Amino acid sequence: MNIQRLFLITAACIGISTAAQAADLKTLTVAGGCFWCVEADFEKVDGVTSAVSGFAGGTVSDPTYKEVVAGGTGHYEVVQITYDPAVVQADTLLNLFFRSVDPLDAGGQFCDRGDSYRTAIFAADTAQKQAAEQAKANAQEALGKTVVTPIFSAQPFYPADAYHQDYYKQSSLILTRFGPKTKANAYTAYREACGRDERVKQLWGSDAPFLPGS
Repeated sequence: MNIQRLFLITAACIGISTAAQAADLKTLTVAGGCFWCVEADFEKVDGVTSAVSGFAGGTVSDPTYKEVVAGGTGHYEVVQITYDPAVVQADTLLNLFFRSVDPLDAGGQFCDRGDSYRTAIFAADTAQKQAAEQAKANAQEALGKTVVTPIFSAQPFYPADAYHQDYYKQSSLILTRFGPKTKANAYTAYREACGRDERVKQLWGSDAPFLPGS
């Protein structure tokens, strides 16, 4: 067998393997308030291959960020999590989700108020919906209060502009009320000022998975 033929066979095998791996990946779409924060949290989880900020649950096709936050489109700020079920299961991700938000709040999340910032789960299939219902029941039992997070069937997902993706990692400078900061530093300041981690810690204590230092 000549080298060129061996190379072509090897490349084909790699292509088949990569395609098979991609076909095995699944998605879970959740709304947990500011999508920058949800994305930053879940990209830390082993088995999660990507987390994309966007919108779901509304009546307008391909909405802009301004349209959603202004209200009236019916969309939630969401993150679509792509994961490898051989490494992490949907029930694990859903339990992490509930323990990273305030599922008792029907009016938004933390300092962000309004319909687009409410919590929700958009289940991709029947099995995921059942896992979501179980995770919700677990959260309600743990808190001893009514969890208001709704569980919907999958709805169209619209990615937000590139500006919003991986916001917490970005090094470009912007002007804030605290002076010039990188987007990453501005994100950290926003998250702290919004009281997200403080409230999550109050609710979940040591069960909160994404607190600083955890």
